[in-house]
Amino acid sequence: MNQLEAALLGLVEGLTEFLPISSTGHLMIADRLLALEESNFMRTFEIVIQFGAILAVVLLYWRTLLINRVVLVRVVTAFVPTGLLGFVLYRIVKEVFLKSLPLVLWSLAIGGVVIILFEKLHGERRDARRELGQVTPWQAVGIGIFQALAMIPGVSRSAATVLGGLTLGVGRKASVEFSFLLAVPTMAAASGYTLYKEGADFSADQWNLLLIGFVVSFAVAVATVQFMLRFIKTHTFAPFGVYRIAAAMFFAYWLYWR
Repeated sequence: MNQLEAALLGLVEGLTEFLPISSTGHLMIADRLLALEESNFMRTFEIVIQFGAILAVVLLYWRTLLINRVVLVRVVTAFVPTGLLGFVLYRIVKEVFLKSLPLVLWSLAIGGVVIILFEKLHGERRDARRELGQVTPWQAVGIGIFQALAMIPGVSRSAATVLGGLTLGVGRKASVEFSFLLAVPTMAAASGYTLYKEGADFSADQWNLLLIGFVVSFAVAVATVQFMLRFIKTHTFAPFGVYRIAAAMFFAYWLYWR
């Protein structure tokens, strides 16, 4: 990987982390299109630059995280099931799931169908809790369990948490914002643990590539978060479902059948 490729992957991460289209899945596809060699560094790089995107949430929501104790407690509560499952399944995710591009393509397509059907048949409940502070402890735990589905690349952490929130009676805007905030401890833990396990073996050049991807993903993610908050005011997630299906079909053709 060179510096331009690191920046391109940072761009892909920043654009896709907070949209319900799977940043991990798109990064794996980008790796294949750029013909990047699979390695421990590449898998670590893709986890760590996700935390760069997550810092956009810290920049935009730091007051909520520091001042609203109820919201902070709910976010920590939601992180517990995700953290436990992530710790137990860490090796499987890194050594099996993150090496399977067909799994990504199937997850993108199936996830697209699920999103479209969900928006058509379920959507937002009339009695939904529309403020972050109204999310109950049990709803927080449920959202955390839904987020754990995103350990399968292609599922999308954003889609899993938001659809989970809507299913459990949380409003769309509150579900999206809760998804943003829940990403902070989730990706901080994933990045920190991965660097602890693998970082000692990286060269100075590799750390430089990590920094480039990290900074680019952060900068792009700030704009993506703001776009997402505007988008959900007047739209459902159905267009993203259509995109997921089209992207899965296009990349399957390009990578395997062309």
